[in-house]
Amino acid sequence: MREVPAFAGMTRGRKYDMTTTHTKVLIIGSGPAGYTAAIYAARANLSPIQILGLEPGGQLTITTDVENYPGFSDVIQGPWLMEQMKAQAEHVGTKMVYDFIKDVDFTKRPYTATADSGDVFTADTIIICTGAKARWLGLPNEEKFRGLGVSACATCDGFFFKGKEVAVVGGGSAAVEEAIFLTNFCSKVTLIHRRDTLRAEKIAQDRLFKNPKIEVIWDTVVEDLLGDATGLTGLALKNVKTGAATTFKTDGLFIAIGHVPATGIFVDKVKLDSEGYVITAPDSTATNIPGVYAAGDVKDKHYRQAVTAAGMGCMAALEADRYLAAQEADHQLKAAE
Repeated sequence: MREVPAFAGMTRGRKYDMTTTHTKVLIIGSGPAGYTAAIYAARANLSPIQILGLEPGGQLTITTDVENYPGFSDVIQGPWLMEQMKAQAEHVGTKMVYDFIKDVDFTKRPYTATADSGDVFTADTIIICTGAKARWLGLPNEEKFRGLGVSACATCDGFFFKGKEVAVVGGGSAAVEEAIFLTNFCSKVTLIHRRDTLRAEKIAQDRLFKNPKIEVIWDTVVEDLLGDATGLTGLALKNVKTGAATTFKTDGLFIAIGHVPATGIFVDKVKLDSEGYVITAPDSTATNIPGVYAAGDVKDKHYRQAVTAAGMGCMAALEADRYLAAQEADHQLKAAE
């Protein structure tokens, strides 16, 4: 299963000379939104600092084929695209920091962000690009079998199920794409969906239904995960219309039922909606805190596309630049009085 990288900046359990660094623009998180914000902020001569987080590049680093990002006639790889964005951001002047933010203070200016390493970053503006992470079913045995047959990332773990039969839970584009991808390794893939229709794009549905390795179980939910000390062996299923309970044998389960925004450190710091997404002003990335912006999946529950995240990253950087310019103009005006 995929491992979390150990960054040099993550220094639990050893002595570290902590530093405090100030910047005009601090970007928390990476991925299309973060890297694009960094590119635009750097090109505006704002010398941004970007804290890359636990998974630099975000969800696209665990996505193989990318067919819908503008500018590429052929299929490209998600990790490659993120490497290119990161390299571009560095080339135009962004300082990259391999660390993650564990706390923020937006009560006074400059704003403060404290990293896991103990380093402190103060900033005149902050752009939140922490993205979202996989949503789990919440079943009692789910944690028990994670890494032992249960995964939320087909591109990370599909290879480990080569020649085996697996199931995918979900009905959106992510679930359909995961199921199709898994046919590259698995002998059979069963998609389990609680409704009788899919929410995925039509072209993705067509590919799914035409794939001889894929079967669909409709109107069904997973009630429990079955297994032993060696790992997952099956699922307890329930038909939501008839109430019929069945046992389904499988070697693996991939959960693709959506994502939750990575906003834990921003609770009570900026306004969030009932699902935890950052609330921004209409047609803007501005939060309720002046000079604090949010872009990408951390605020977007509707589109969740790399291209829309990149667009919001651009918006956030431009808004931060205008905010700083207005602040500077106001400061000069007061100095002249």
